[in-house]
Amino acid sequence: MADIDLAARAEVEAFDASACFARGMIHSAGAGVPVDLVEAHKWFNIAALRGHAQAARLRREIAELMSDAEIGRAQRAARDWLAAHAQPTSPLRGRAAA
Repeated sequence: MADIDLAARAEVEAFDASACFARGMIHSAGAGVPVDLVEAHKWFNIAALRGHAQAARLRREIAELMSDAEIGRAQRAARDWLAAHAQPTSPLRGRAAA
């Protein structure tokens, strides 16, 4: 039962900018996991795309510590993750008001 609750919570958090930002912080600081700047950049990128103001700043800061190849890997990982976890869209999104 707890596994179902955790899975449901993880699915909701996947679309939350603050949760994505928190994942970036975990990987950039090595909080309980090895420091992984590629993974941190990925999560900060996703959080920034979801509107988290600090995420874009921290993504830029860690990018200064990364090679171009690492940044490219992080960007591909973010695109792949976003494609696999597309946010549900509102039926009214993109339609002009009548």
